[in-house]
Amino acid sequence: MKNDTTTQSRRTFLKATALTGGGMILGIHWLSGATTTPAASGLDLVKDTYVFNGHIKITSDNIIQIMSQNPEFGQNVKTSLPMIVAEELDADWKNVIVEQAPFDLKLYTRQFAGGSQSVKTTWKALRTAGATARQMLREATAQFWNVPLEEVTTKAGVLYHSKSEKSVTYGEMAAKAAEIPVPKDVKLKEIKDFNIVRSPRKNVEGINIVTGKPLFGLDYRQKDMLIAMVERPPAFGLKLKSYDAKAVLKMPGIKKVFTIQVFPEKYERQIFDTRTFNELVVVVGKTTWEVMNARKKLKVEWQPITTSIECVHTFSSERDETIPAGLESTDNHYLKMVERSAQPATELRKDGDPETAFKNAAQIIERTYTAPFLAHNMMEPINCFALVTDTEAFFAAPLQAPEYAEKTLATRLGLPLEKIEIQMTRMGGGFGRRAYAHYMVEAALISQQAKAPIKLIYTREDDMTYGIYRPSYTATYRAALDADKNLIAFHVKGGGVPEHPIAADRFPASAVDHYLAEGWEIPSNITIGAFRAPRSNFNAAAEQSFLDELAAAMGKDPIEFRLQLLQRAKDNPVGKHDNYDPDRYAGVLKLVREKSGWGKPENAQKSRGVAAYFCHNSYAAHVIDLTMKDGEPVVENVYSAIDCGIVINLDAATNMVEGAVIDGIGNAMYGALTLKDGIPQQNNFNQYRMIRHHEAPKKVDVHFVQNDIDPTGLGEPPFPPVFAALANALYKATGKRFYTQPFSAELERRQGD
Repeated sequence: MKNDTTTQSRRTFLKATALTGGGMILGIHWLSGATTTPAASGLDLVKDTYVFNGHIKITSDNIIQIMSQNPEFGQNVKTSLPMIVAEELDADWKNVIVEQAPFDLKLYTRQFAGGSQSVKTTWKALRTAGATARQMLREATAQFWNVPLEEVTTKAGVLYHSKSEKSVTYGEMAAKAAEIPVPKDVKLKEIKDFNIVRSPRKNVEGINIVTGKPLFGLDYRQKDMLIAMVERPPAFGLKLKSYDAKAVLKMPGIKKVFTIQVFPEKYERQIFDTRTFNELVVVVGKTTWEVMNARKKLKVEWQPITTSIECVHTFSSERDETIPAGLESTDNHYLKMVERSAQPATELRKDGDPETAFKNAAQIIERTYTAPFLAHNMMEPINCFALVTDTEAFFAAPLQAPEYAEKTLATRLGLPLEKIEIQMTRMGGGFGRRAYAHYMVEAALISQQAKAPIKLIYTREDDMTYGIYRPSYTATYRAALDADKNLIAFHVKGGGVPEHPIAADRFPASAVDHYLAEGWEIPSNITIGAFRAPRSNFNAAAEQSFLDELAAAMGKDPIEFRLQLLQRAKDNPVGKHDNYDPDRYAGVLKLVREKSGWGKPENAQKSRGVAAYFCHNSYAAHVIDLTMKDGEPVVENVYSAIDCGIVINLDAATNMVEGAVIDGIGNAMYGALTLKDGIPQQNNFNQYRMIRHHEAPKKVDVHFVQNDIDPTGLGEPPFPPVFAALANALYKATGKRFYTQPFSAELERRQGD
């Protein structure tokens, strides 16, 4: 058995202590004014409810309420996190109801959705929360029956004493157990004894979602709430000069028109303080329709921005970010990237003597890969409810990073943190876009100036054309071979607008004697930010496509070639900085080879491609089979192998991988946001191509590596290698390599030749 230590006091709401390596704060009391909303099961909490810690309440009729602390945008943590608590509590899952916890750092830490960290960072703390409550129940029961503690066992929400054949439910002992001092040491379950974790469980909110219950930010309403929309410059590189709202103010339902400044001059931005335009014109009115129509009647003049420099604080350092003047265009971006890639770059890692190795090579293979800006295109556009007074502020919004948002809001409004209240709503998608709190600042300033509760709403066009995009990237890969076609040197040099994508310490670093990674950047006034598996979504596409082509040039099977490199990284690694585990990396390749029947004679005629990648602490590999019909690729089957440690919820995990596969195919084939003179050329789904139902794979066969490693993340790792697996399958089907995304544009060009 594993032992974990708890040092919490139940006697005061404010006392909380960090637990184990998970880094979470476990608060023992719960907000006295908390309300409950029963889950779709129809279970209701009765009046006699007993609080065990910030995660667990138990009623006298044996209903268990578990709070889910992290934001939910479809990754299903609202089911998975409570499963971890319920496992150690030894609860009966059918008697569990789940509630979204409010944002409260007195009870929880890292209430953040991003980086595939929700399960990883809370795993030990959630287990301890459940085990602590179970221990208190056992101790109370042992005292009540006057039997030794070790003789009291639990199963599915019932306490047993086998010698006397007594049993009692958790609910019947909850009142007595809630008075037991919190134990300092608790035993965690052996992993082999799990019966909730590692099993398939349906989404606790599934029925609410499909029946249209109000869950999302756009659903939120308050009495006397007004609607607000903002008018921004039509192009990046412009700013507000003047506006005339006389006609707007005469329109029905319109209350006010004014300007706001998102951040003050010389504001030092925190990591998630990215915003598109700083000065905005606001229209406030009674209804969405009235405000939308009124905004069209605004008369606004714009003027060019001047080059500026902003200080940005990251997690561990700060940097100056240059925002250049000018109206930028995609065509010019690509020309600049070609020009810049030929110039010296920043050395990120160097092993051996790659310059000499390339000079003496018998053969050099060099390929360049390019990808455009991508828009997040969440199903639910950006929105935020705000009610700000002189002394406090309340928000209800779909957001990924409430802790960072709270700090930004407090700074901008001049209020103490304890006067900021944030209600987290379910998100209709996130993918990194909702990590940035600028829309909450906008809503706050609008409410403050309008002196009213307001709902800020972005239209789809707002969301797409004034978004925070995935950067545009390029990378050149070079490999040096000796006369026997052995790989002797590897060089990657990558850059982008406005950041480079290179992760220098990942595979194949440590697997090649002579290795060089370099990066460069081109400043831009186009706002960028996290996009599902940041940087990795491009790195994997380029790197794994290049490795496939390199394997072909060396006369090797693509999977076997990768396994050989990984064996080298394990047995005799070069350098000291690799951040991947060669065994786990090789494990997903071996599993996908087995499950796809790779190399078997019956599959020899299939057009199939493979790719694997490590990011966000987990490993993923895919094999894609496709055919060409009427000049269009049709994805028949996808085989996926994932190592994310212990899988909490098999249903949710499988769904997440399936979603990542479809998302990856769609972005690789069709995703592109282009600009002309600073104006995004795609402003809605009739112009920005998304994958359609009939283009999804006919089958996605998902497999997980079975191990007892603590969970290491799943939301992002399956996504990046999909791009390259598709590119490599397209090569098998067409005989042509694909170097530029989106691949559909490349197919069209070739068919037109």
